[in-house]
Amino acid sequence: MIRNLLVTSIAAATALAAAPALSQNGQQAIEEIQVTSTLRKSAGLADVNAAVSVIGEQELDLIKHTHLQEALNRLPGVSIHRNNGQESLVAIRSPILTGAGACGSFLVAENSIPVRSSGFCNVNEMFDTHSENASRVEVIRGPGSAFWGSNAVHGLINVVLPKAGDAGEVMLEQGPRGSQRLRGSFGQDYGNFKQLLLVNGTSENGYRDDSGVDQQKVSWLYNYTMENGANLDGGFTMINLNQETAGYVRGTDAYKDNALRDTNPNPEAFRDSVNGRAWTTITQQVEDWEVVMTPYLRDVNMTFMQHFLPGQPIEDTEHSSIGFQFAAYRELDSGANLALGFDIDDTNGSLKQFQPNPTSGSFFLRNHIPQGQHYDFDVSIRQLAGFINYEQDLGNGWDMSLGLRLESMKYDYDNNMIDGRTNDSGVACRFGCRYSRPADRDDSFTNVSPKLGLNYALNDNHDLQIRVQRGFRAPQATELYRLQNSQTVASLDSVELDSYEVAVKGAGENWNYTASWYFMDKENEIFTNSARENLNDSHTSHRGIELAMGLDITDTLSVQGVFNLAKHTYENSQISGGVDINGNDVDTAPNTFGNLRLQWRPISSVTTELELVNMGEYYTNPENTKSYEGHDVLNWRTQFQYNDDLTFYLNVLNATNEEYAERADWTTFNGDRYFPGEPARAFFGVTWKYK
Repeated sequence: MIRNLLVTSIAAATALAAAPALSQNGQQAIEEIQVTSTLRKSAGLADVNAAVSVIGEQELDLIKHTHLQEALNRLPGVSIHRNNGQESLVAIRSPILTGAGACGSFLVAENSIPVRSSGFCNVNEMFDTHSENASRVEVIRGPGSAFWGSNAVHGLINVVLPKAGDAGEVMLEQGPRGSQRLRGSFGQDYGNFKQLLLVNGTSENGYRDDSGVDQQKVSWLYNYTMENGANLDGGFTMINLNQETAGYVRGTDAYKDNALRDTNPNPEAFRDSVNGRAWTTITQQVEDWEVVMTPYLRDVNMTFMQHFLPGQPIEDTEHSSIGFQFAAYRELDSGANLALGFDIDDTNGSLKQFQPNPTSGSFFLRNHIPQGQHYDFDVSIRQLAGFINYEQDLGNGWDMSLGLRLESMKYDYDNNMIDGRTNDSGVACRFGCRYSRPADRDDSFTNVSPKLGLNYALNDNHDLQIRVQRGFRAPQATELYRLQNSQTVASLDSVELDSYEVAVKGAGENWNYTASWYFMDKENEIFTNSARENLNDSHTSHRGIELAMGLDITDTLSVQGVFNLAKHTYENSQISGGVDINGNDVDTAPNTFGNLRLQWRPISSVTTELELVNMGEYYTNPENTKSYEGHDVLNWRTQFQYNDDLTFYLNVLNATNEEYAERADWTTFNGDRYFPGEPARAFFGVTWKYK
């Protein structure tokens, strides 16, 4: 039914774009408005009251990131932790989330299209974006569900690609350990038709044994203005990743052991991912309404070895989607702004888990985890949502924003193996097989996400903002259907997060700042208990203060920085390690972290920047008995514009060769575990603009 509705919607959108315009007096696009993530539109209306940070094209050009972490860690409330290669873990006003409950806590999008379907997320999915060639990256801190729906519970990362048009640029880069990169943009302007080709290819051997990465990204973008005024923006993105995966090193402060930190305990591990998206955004003025419609296709395929599990099974997952985003915007006679629309996403996916070799280890593990096929299931996901947003000037300096989203998700699960807790031949394991396959079933989730925003102009330079909103995420397919031990049904509810925030921001001729206080209460958090059951029993709170500032000290010298003070705690009785962790800090949740940058332009052709990235101490277990001491990493970047065509640059990351851990945790069986941070490394490159 939904696929028929999608086809009908896409046909209607095409017809509308081809139809004569009903009015030529509509509101013109306001190009200087940069943020798209809050209203999902490229330009036109004022920004919705939201905690939004943007990294623009000029800053991205200076960073020239090889991993999106290098850019996003400059933002308030954001902490990205790099595992190996292009892998990552995200924290936005949250702990470093892993395992059950982590996937789906953050929504990652490119040009406002989620890179993965709700229900089929992956904690590493930032590598599915073409961020290296982006014109900007937008981040919503806190719930973005009122417009974006499921998975935007803690925040949103939206990578925005450049507009199609005239372009000609090639970048070559050389780095340590065989690191090489080619980046290019090639575009033409034919008047009412424009096109742009973006490419990025990266290859590196990795600083740890058998940890190389090869990745290729291609995006083709177009823009076509029709005679009736309708505007079409579209294209496709294709991304291929081949990565050797390095696991964690074990032992107290193992990341400080120079011999150990370079080793790879899992040289056989790998991750291969191929994904693609195609879309067209149609913008049409229909009388007093600006109508924006985006039909899209999505295809994701990923295979990787789960080296962190006994037996090292291989997971093969894929899903394909057809979707349609519709939104309409208008200014009412009262001066208020109204936005309304709907989203449809129809996804068919599958997951297989296969263990090619017998399990090694203890007698129990060898007889508990069978060789062969563990899971083989198909899942269809039907997502339908409607939303509305209303903005009104209340007078006396007050503005109000009201938003509401109603979303329904339906899962249709089909098990392709023998139901229950057996091996793939139907034989029970001696101690009971770990992997449990539920029988065919359907599940549905309905969620409502309201939002209230108030803005008060204190004076010409300062604004006060108040936000109250709810975020949600439906359980993922793996949480519902990839069960273990004696669990045969996962009766899970949607995760809900209520957020309250007060912010003050201001700007002057040579300064700007934002100060935010937030409190978030999270119910129905999904976690896996000691019996390996997926449950909703966790309740956590998240509160903090975020400060961001920028100051031009002189015409050539400026300073920017962010500071974060946060407290993330368990709020219900749970037994972990024999103790009740109620009131404890959530593990992997630093109380402080930040970023400080000093930028100097001694002459117009030279820009140099020193960046200090700080990570505070955090507990590595729920009992709060183990911890990681934190770290400070210094980066240095310099650009020299030789002439209008040639620019040379040198980026030195971890310039002081700090010994640190990108991520640390602790388990009963393994003790202290660390993903070591990379040692000092320098990247030299040249950019040639030939038109």
